[in-house]
Amino acid sequence: MIDLRYGMGGTFLDEPVEVVKQRFPRAWVRMLTDAAPENLFWARGQGNSMSPTIDDGEIVLIDRGQSCVRLGDLVYAMAYGDIGMIKRLRPLPDGSVEIHSDNPTIKLPPARAVDGELHVIGRVVGVVKNI
Repeated sequence: MIDLRYGMGGTFLDEPVEVVKQRFPRAWVRMLTDAAPENLFWARGQGNSMSPTIDDGEIVLIDRGQSCVRLGDLVYAMAYGDIGMIKRLRPLPDGSVEIHSDNPTIKLPPARAVDGELHVIGRVVGVVKNI
């Protein structure tokens, strides 16, 4: 488990991070993803811009092996400048990427990143929901 927070609105990536090793049953992780275990890490979402997909404080499983934005409409952990965030990314035909929030109450238009502005850390492949 890593005490690493990705803001769903944005957080600075230069904050100290506490790393705690935890073991999880392989079968349980396989229910979420078939990714190689060495590519996986846990982080915590912070903020409400990705609600209801990911709520504030929920834990996300990120696959670093999926760092290319593919066709479709998937959720990624990323760095945009010095800001770390979790957002829905949509590749566009011109090579740029739209950055979307899932929260329907946020009325901002999607941001757009062009070549070199965006660094994808990995795809969010699981969310531990609060109930």
